[in-house]
Amino acid sequence: MVKNNPFRLPRLTEYKALFFRIGLAFAFYMVARVLFWLYNADLMEVASVFEFAKLAWHGLAFDTTAILYVNALFIILSVLPTGFNATRGYQNMLKVLYLVTNLLAYSLNFVDFIYYRFTFARTTLAFMDSLEHEQNKVALLGNFLVNYWHVFALFIAMSLLWVRAYNWIRVEPAERNFSKTYFGTSLIALLMIATLCVGGIRGDFKKSTRPINLVDASRHVRVPAQADVVLNTPFAFFRTLGIKTFRRMDYMPQPLAEQLAVPYKEYRKVKPSRPNVVIFILESYGREYIASFNRDSGIPGYKGYSPFVDSLAAHSMIFTNAYANGHKSIHGMSSILAGIPSFREAFTSSPYAKQPIESLVSVLKSEGYTTSFYHGAPNGSMGFLGFANILGIDRYYGKTEFNDDSQFDGVWGIWDEPFFQYFCNNLGKEKQPFFSTIFTVSSHEPYEVPAQYEGKFPEGDVNIHKTIGYTDFALRRFFQSAQKQAWFNNTIFVLVADHGNTIYYDQYKKEFMKNTVPILIYRPGRDFKGVNDKLAQQIDIYPTILDMIGYEKPFRSWGRSLLGDSRVDPFVIKYSANQYQYFSGGYICTFDGKKATGFFAADDKGMERNLLNARTPKMDSLELRCKALVQDYMYRITQRKLGPK
Repeated sequence: MVKNNPFRLPRLTEYKALFFRIGLAFAFYMVARVLFWLYNADLMEVASVFEFAKLAWHGLAFDTTAILYVNALFIILSVLPTGFNATRGYQNMLKVLYLVTNLLAYSLNFVDFIYYRFTFARTTLAFMDSLEHEQNKVALLGNFLVNYWHVFALFIAMSLLWVRAYNWIRVEPAERNFSKTYFGTSLIALLMIATLCVGGIRGDFKKSTRPINLVDASRHVRVPAQADVVLNTPFAFFRTLGIKTFRRMDYMPQPLAEQLAVPYKEYRKVKPSRPNVVIFILESYGREYIASFNRDSGIPGYKGYSPFVDSLAAHSMIFTNAYANGHKSIHGMSSILAGIPSFREAFTSSPYAKQPIESLVSVLKSEGYTTSFYHGAPNGSMGFLGFANILGIDRYYGKTEFNDDSQFDGVWGIWDEPFFQYFCNNLGKEKQPFFSTIFTVSSHEPYEVPAQYEGKFPEGDVNIHKTIGYTDFALRRFFQSAQKQAWFNNTIFVLVADHGNTIYYDQYKKEFMKNTVPILIYRPGRDFKGVNDKLAQQIDIYPTILDMIGYEKPFRSWGRSLLGDSRVDPFVIKYSANQYQYFSGGYICTFDGKKATGFFAADDKGMERNLLNARTPKMDSLELRCKALVQDYMYRITQRKLGPK
């Protein structure tokens, strides 16, 4: 315990305590960084302890910003010359403020020990947008605490240690002090500390540079995923507060952007028809889990967990080089049904989601289709009900309409098998032609199957494999029932995942492979089958369906028909490691919103060998196309031009 010096420097102990307590935050943030890496080391290549130390060193700048954000009020109240800062009551108030704000922010790092494995990105404010739509928040929290008790235990242990460490330097209670020396030295200290804080929050003291942001972490890495080691979750959260990620971009004249991005498509290759369309959006059903999509992967000892999907693939057209255009479930819905990808933040969570949107839903409705959407979770979960209403879907069927909680899994929704049967029976009552989408729930954390099926499906190598087998079984049962109904043979079936999930094989841990999905199109009784290994993505499903039914009018879509498109080369665009990633023509281009930051050969899915310094005209063209698509995307969203031409 150190006493105040009431003479020459009246508040020296207070300043020592302040700097010590801020220093504690740095120490605990560094421990959280180490733990984050240990939990997710298989998803981010760090070659050595020295390389980790280098990343951690660069991370100090981001820690500084986060810690100063969190402690802004604590710092102000600690240095403000009130005359009674050293009294017992004032110091107790500061202690409560410090511990509550710091531990709340610190807990965000621990969430990402696990959540990162699902999103492959540090959690931002968009997480709250997703959570807002969940009605079973308490159950989800309880499930997290039970299944990941070790993370909770680590957080409690670190919190107790932090609380104990707070008092290692104490400010001895003192009488009120209103001397000139007190106020004079306090004012000087206040100005010095304020200056340091401004520089710390900005990232440096240079007037010419902007405050550091998420993308700045990528300046210090060898491979993109390492940026998440440099970052911390509170920084990612606070830096997205109030940020308008949807804004006009002016990389080029808008007519040139439209010429390159081709936002409207028109196909007249086949005779118009009106088959039913059924889309299965399979929760977390990454391409990695399906053997038929990995025949040529060259993965030693590969095992798949979807025997029925494999059998269906033999009679279908499958696209074995397909990717998600987002990393969350709601991203998948907007990408697949409306052809609108999500980049840094979800389009559906933006202020621009509520506008007229030309989509697969609106186009098929214009052709006389009835439309419906099924999701076995509580109605409104994931924001699906709201977006379904925006798209104009006629009927939504959720846990409420199913009306049998005996089939509720206790966390997310109705088990896939009974809900698929409910879905199948309802389709039999629909007027044809119909367009219906079902979003599955069971292949999801906590990775459980109904009690009667325990031991039926292989446990596999990672937690999700068993539930992949269960959803595959539910699909088998659906098709067994559906093929007996009159509508079955006049239906296009599409199977696609919303995003990937837990990764086992090293090939899928590579940066560009983290969010691969299967795309399967099945037409009963038609000679429409084969394997297509060209680049494909979720936003291609919308134009592909319209091409298949012979839709003859122009329609808005950034994707391309997977049957072939003479105007648009195969490409993939997504947002990962805090940058746009645009893959086409033999190269992957990374783009930070202003300029290309890297080019990688098509076979360098780990994105380890940056060719930026040896760029070619072909690379320049690729960057231009990426800019054009981003510009047109932002233009149409912000100017509310997502409707028909």
